[in-house]
Amino acid sequence: MTERKPTQHNMMRRSAAHDYSRPGIYHITLHVAEGMGQPLGTVAGCTEDDAHVVLSVAGSSVEHELQTAITAHYPMVTVDAYVIMPDHLHFILIVHQNIVSKSGRSTHLGQVIAGFKKGCNRAYWAATGQEAPAVGAAGQNAAAKPPRTVSSGSATGKPRYSTGRSPLFAPGYCDVMPIESGQLKLQRTYIKDNPRSRWLRTHDRSRLQPQRGGIDTAVTLPALRRYLQNECPPSLIGADALASIERRLLLADGKIICDSYGDRALLQRRLLPVVCHRRDTSLFATQKSRCLAEAAKGGVLVSARIAKGEQGIIDETVNHGYPVILVADNGFPAIYHPSTERIAQCSEGGLLLVTPWLYEYRGKNERVSGPFCKTMNCISQALCRTKDSWWKQQ
Repeated sequence: MTERKPTQHNMMRRSAAHDYSRPGIYHITLHVAEGMGQPLGTVAGCTEDDAHVVLSVAGSSVEHELQTAITAHYPMVTVDAYVIMPDHLHFILIVHQNIVSKSGRSTHLGQVIAGFKKGCNRAYWAATGQEAPAVGAAGQNAAAKPPRTVSSGSATGKPRYSTGRSPLFAPGYCDVMPIESGQLKLQRTYIKDNPRSRWLRTHDRSRLQPQRGGIDTAVTLPALRRYLQNECPPSLIGADALASIERRLLLADGKIICDSYGDRALLQRRLLPVVCHRRDTSLFATQKSRCLAEAAKGGVLVSARIAKGEQGIIDETVNHGYPVILVADNGFPAIYHPSTERIAQCSEGGLLLVTPWLYEYRGKNERVSGPFCKTMNCISQALCRTKDSWWKQQ
């Protein structure tokens, strides 16, 4: 249960402290332009193990560019692994030396990606009959240029100009920088399993798509405030901290609700919260033993899996093949892709992810506050309708 999916990034956000002209390893994600649908191919296969992508003409041209163009223009950059999905692609770039253009000028990763996208656009336009106008002997366009049109409704509110040809990819790119070899292995596995994950989500939508709302914790905001004031030092739970937490919560009729991803049927089982307190450190072996015993009897352990003890109990529960419910520390974005491991667990009915939070971008090194963690512990108990001290009862 320790495996995590690569952090989801904004397509325009970059690491301010990183020099993108220097050697490194990058997991790049490109999405097709808005409104394009799925122009790169289709996911096929009779079973999840047989899932694969049948590339369209456009998808095949993108694959050709990926295999040949990047290294041809930038010999110091190689493509390590890739997958082309119907509406996006992932690929790992290894930059062996400082990036330099053919003219000898120092450049950066953004220029490499921009050049690749231009090549894909040219191939896509050719495949769809949108070739660039021919150039005459005098260097002038032999054919008249398409009329320049103005379109309102851009994200910035400014007019958007078009030459009549639609780009294949959306602006920008998403990058993840795996540093350690273990992270690189995870990135490769994630890329390889993309078709299988898409196949599962398509054939098991009830469990492998975010389900919005419908899980009532029965916790009101006043009740949460009282809980946090009792659990947290006064210095950590002032008005600003409370407001920050309440702004993020999913609410309906004055009560906190949860979205979910996975098998909601687990909510109908006997639910038991797993929260490890420092005051109970000496009793951890007893707590773990009781938790595993109840899981073996059919109970479902529910936890935010924050403290080290909680991680140990939940991971061993999963290793025994018992189902669990995890309270996630962020909401589910519109396009949500958990790790391959978690997708498989959800598909098999062994895992339900629940979250009381609205989705908000967080960098992978950003930490959540103590009151934020305590809120998830509160939700764990509320879902179970049981206090976290249940394991002390005979």
